[in-house]
Amino acid sequence: MPTVALGLLLALGLQAGAPAASEAGAQPGSGAPARVLAWLEEADASLGGAPAGDPAGATGWIDTAKLPTLITALLFGLLMFRYQRRAARGVEIPIRRIPGLDAIDEAIGRATEMGRPVLYVPGIDEIKEIQTIYSMMILRHVARKTAEFGTTLIVPVRDSIVMTFAEEAVKGGCMDAGRPDAFVKDNIRYLSNEQFAYCAGVAGIMAREKPAANLMLGMFFAESLILAETGFMSGAIQVAGTAKQHQLPFFVAACDYTIMGEEYFAVTAYLTREPNLLGTIRAGDVLKILAVALLVAGIVLATVHALSADPAAPGWADVLRKLLAAGGGGGSA
Repeated sequence: MPTVALGLLLALGLQAGAPAASEAGAQPGSGAPARVLAWLEEADASLGGAPAGDPAGATGWIDTAKLPTLITALLFGLLMFRYQRRAARGVEIPIRRIPGLDAIDEAIGRATEMGRPVLYVPGIDEIKEIQTIYSMMILRHVARKTAEFGTTLIVPVRDSIVMTFAEEAVKGGCMDAGRPDAFVKDNIRYLSNEQFAYCAGVAGIMAREKPAANLMLGMFFAESLILAETGFMSGAIQVAGTAKQHQLPFFVAACDYTIMGEEYFAVTAYLTREPNLLGTIRAGDVLKILAVALLVAGIVLATVHALSADPAAPGWADVLRKLLAAGGGGGSA
């Protein structure tokens, strides 16, 4: 846009200065404005635009190799807005019940029966991390359940800003349950902004206060195995959830239930029934189905082309005969 605006200003200057140049007997294409225009053409060419003197003009601004990405992004946006509007109008968008979600309610119920607190660890990342934002939504659901059952909820945090959001989430959950008196501000505890100092603080809470349920939902890094092993040794029921694939093996090994990958985001949409979240998840599912269908169609078309283009290639009957023979041989063996 700055290049276009400067070009328009220079064009107006050229029109205004044309008579004076002709009277002075200057050669066409000479003068400072012409040199500046030539420099702008070279700059556009170096930035990926059309080369100077290219009659195609603006065709150099479009990278045709990235058109599939553009089409996919536009298609996802259209699907997302469509399903978000449907969800906002009250149309039911089904989401399957996730076992980890049942495990959260089970863990809270066990803590209530034992008369011991629930420990909720929202990860160690900042609030700008999408997993931390989703963790705050799940925390509100957990706070509502604990307030209904009269169970103590402890939330240790690493970041001071996350602490503020955690306080609001727990307070909102208590209000949802009709128990605003159940909110205890001192149970939202800021420990440390250092990774392993925070990890040691959480492990200390597990050892001293003996929570019956440990819920670890959010973004985790190297501290995940330490927290999970400490909670396992304390005998608490543990439910972990993260989209950080590198930490999933540790949670799977040491926790009773693990919410993995996209299930973590689906849990939030299931609990909140927020139209924006429901529409985004549904659009992603539809796009995946389309991608798989296109992949299968591409495999079939490529196979047909390969068999029909090469005369020496075996026909469909030969291919099926060999596949059936291989399957029969494997079964008899």
